[in-house]
Amino acid sequence: MKPRVLIIVDSDPRTSGRPAEAIRMAAGIGTWKKVEVLLYLRGAAVLSLSEYSDEWIDEDNFTRYLPILQEWGRPVYVQKGASELTLLGEPLTPFEEVSDAQWATLAAQSTYVFRF
Repeated sequence: MKPRVLIIVDSDPRTSGRPAEAIRMAAGIGTWKKVEVLLYLRGAAVLSLSEYSDEWIDEDNFTRYLPILQEWGRPVYVQKGASELTLLGEPLTPFEEVSDAQWATLAAQSTYVFRF
């Protein structure tokens, strides 16, 4: 069984480059195929999936690397009920809303957890 890496992002892509870097890193690590990479977005970080990322910091990372995550056949996980979900428009990749309890289970089952 492969180790699992959970990358948690709760930074706002409108004001921080951390979400773009987390997505770039997730795509890079996942292409090794030596670990299973899960991406979880909380709060304003869900805006990272927006089709309108041209004003976000390091916006090219979103359009360049989110499609790579989509190729893995698993969704990006997002905070269930996050108010920013209404601002997404057409998301760049499929996502699945998860509750805090589900998120805690994902974290507990992961070998490594990174937070951005």
